[in-house]
Amino acid sequence: MPLVPARLEHNADCVLYSSAFGDAYHSPDDVLGQPQHVFLAGNGLPGRWQGRDRFTILETGFGAGLNFLTTWAAWRADPQRSARLHFVSVELHPFTAADLVRIHARWPQFAALAAELHAQWPVLAPGLHRLNLDHGRVTLTLYLGEAAEGLAQLVARADAFYLDGFTPAKNPGLWSERVFHLLARLAAPGATLATWSVAGSVREGLRRAGFAVEKAPGLGGKWQMLRGRLERAPYPDPAPRAHRGERHALIIGAGIAGCTLADRLAERGWTLDLLDEAPTHGQGASGNLAGVLRPLPSLDDNRMSRLTRAGSLYGWRNIARLRARGFDLRADACGVLHLARDARQEDKMRAVVERLGLPAGHLDYVDAETAATIAGCKVASGGWWFADSGWVQPPSLCAASLAAAGARLRTHFGRRVARLESSASGWRALAADGAPIAEAPVAVLAAGTGVRGFAPAHALPVVSARGQVTHLPAASGSAPRVVVCRGGYVSPAVDGLRCAGATFAVDDEDTALRAADHLENLTKLDAMLPGFAAGLDAAHLDGRVGFRPASPDRLPMVGALPAADAGRAAATSGDMATRLAALPRAPGLFALSGYGARGLVWSPLAAEWLASQLEGEPLPLTRDLSEAIDPARFLLRPPTSGGLEE
Repeated sequence: MPLVPARLEHNADCVLYSSAFGDAYHSPDDVLGQPQHVFLAGNGLPGRWQGRDRFTILETGFGAGLNFLTTWAAWRADPQRSARLHFVSVELHPFTAADLVRIHARWPQFAALAAELHAQWPVLAPGLHRLNLDHGRVTLTLYLGEAAEGLAQLVARADAFYLDGFTPAKNPGLWSERVFHLLARLAAPGATLATWSVAGSVREGLRRAGFAVEKAPGLGGKWQMLRGRLERAPYPDPAPRAHRGERHALIIGAGIAGCTLADRLAERGWTLDLLDEAPTHGQGASGNLAGVLRPLPSLDDNRMSRLTRAGSLYGWRNIARLRARGFDLRADACGVLHLARDARQEDKMRAVVERLGLPAGHLDYVDAETAATIAGCKVASGGWWFADSGWVQPPSLCAASLAAAGARLRTHFGRRVARLESSASGWRALAADGAPIAEAPVAVLAAGTGVRGFAPAHALPVVSARGQVTHLPAASGSAPRVVVCRGGYVSPAVDGLRCAGATFAVDDEDTALRAADHLENLTKLDAMLPGFAAGLDAAHLDGRVGFRPASPDRLPMVGALPAADAGRAAATSGDMATRLAALPRAPGLFALSGYGARGLVWSPLAAEWLASQLEGEPLPLTRDLSEAIDPARFLLRPPTSGGLEE
């Protein structure tokens, strides 16, 4: 269901208030005293995070974000703080960024932290959102939607719980036995909890879930509060750390998949060896002048819809983060028009917009006249308008990511990895003559279609999809002024050229530009923008050919590779999560592959996901989407070729 944002309103005492729930967001007496006394002190903080590598807090009810800001400020002020702080929260009715700015203005002591939060505040779309804050040291993972649904989909291990939200009488769903049992499933050994509510139903529900609870002195008008600790044996870890040894990895492939991973791992203190046979980064399929970064919605909001939305939103936040650090990156959120093929698809597109109810500016439907005004030229039809999407230059994203990785990164360009073999210390990359190039406990295959050449990855059903892009001369500011898509895409002018394409031919290894493919791209262009291709001669156009690694179900393959004998060990019954967890994996070997035509959409979020998995952190994707990208899924669900298309 579409999210309904919170309304900014106050009661007669000027306290932030929700008329929908008939309750205040915080105590009228000491607004910041509650998070400090109840949630921080009630969980033994800051003492419990001191000296830790990381500490994870899970909150029920983000509200106005005051608990988060108070915790972040306390963590920053503690010289013995954990190296990293993870704050996970759920919220059904989030405030807009503009309303948060107004709310937080009351507390100038949080001005710098609040400004950073506001700058990254996500589009109010259902699902999980990952915000990297404080130079990567603080991570906010925010689930927007029903609490029970979100908690069931989280992959995390919490050290402390903040049980907040409106009173049990006003918002019983947030204090249900189901929610308490879901919290217990996410609790780390020794996890604690704290809440201002001492209602009998809350105490009994927490006891039933396995928490020992006790009353403690409250604050202000609340004489008592509740503290608790996990008493039962912890459930199996939903987010086990995929690597516990030395933080050192080989990354094979210096396209956007490998480069973005280098950035995300370096931020976590990893040493990295990046290997590629090309003379520099961003070659191969990652060398195009401009690519499209936008989601692909569907009426049922299926896995592709949710993954592309999550990837696009995180991708643009990642670009903003890199730019804020001063790295030059060529990208423009100029907007993307996705035009309908015919009247029937126009009706379907309207229905998708109405059904999903996403915020205006993220997904809208526009008719042909409005679309033409946006594009600045005649268009074939109406369609979707993604005002916050646009184009990105992949090599510049690679360069910015490697610059962000800094001194923790060693590059080995012009070195072809002929073989990858296991060694006593992990994995060793060897040249054609058998000479070692680099060695590390962890190896990540991010080599595009080249992943097929490594024996440990033979189980991956990766196919090569040849794509030819056509370059057209274009004056700066000329139409179309935005990216336009329909069966292909055309970009605005970028450095005197615009990109039109791209073809998608499976298992076609021809590296030469072909006039027939230029003609195919011009035909697509003319179908989008009638008359635009007139006078262009396919035989005299320039362009570029790349080869993209595609998967049979069009979803990426991200995570630990199955062991060589995993197919024989695959369970034939049980749910997907249980069967995937039971599959043996190749120790220390991971993949980033199967991105197809959506490398820009998948790469930054997939890199963040894999870095989180390696570290045992809360994952930035829900459980079902994490299962959907697992490289081992094809051992449980044999691949078919029917869905393989651009």
